[in-house]
Amino acid sequence: MGVVSVAWEDGAVLTGGGSVLAALSRDLRTFAETVGGREQMAIEAFASALEIIPRTLAENAGLDPVTTLIELRKAHADGQSNAGINVYEGGVVDMREANVLEPIRVVEQAIQSATETAVMILRIDDVISSKGVAMGDEMGDMGDFQM
Repeated sequence: MGVVSVAWEDGAVLTGGGSVLAALSRDLRTFAETVGGREQMAIEAFASALEIIPRTLAENAGLDPVTTLIELRKAHADGQSNAGINVYEGGVVDMREANVLEPIRVVEQAIQSATETAVMILRIDDVISSKGVAMGDEMGDMGDFQM
């Protein structure tokens, strides 16, 4: 009910079935090719992370996630920007024609929350790495530690 309420309040929806995330992932990979360096690697990693939702949809529907993701990527490469995963019958279909829609606010919030979480983890990792450098050789011995 909450999702329907949000869609009604905002009056804006996107196609579902992982179609938006697949399209964003494809666009980010294309953009990454123009950047180069470490930034390119970060952008490609973010693009891969966006594909976790379509992959999970495929797995939860009992579909082969690798085959389904390849099919989804191919559909988007062929210009089918509304292509998403049909969890009922399997395969990739046009989500607009299938009437599978979701509120834009839900997609925006999911991407924003995931991004903020990743940034927080990177900051924590950076703090831990900085402490390791400051401690000098003491951290170097940690590599020899075995359980």
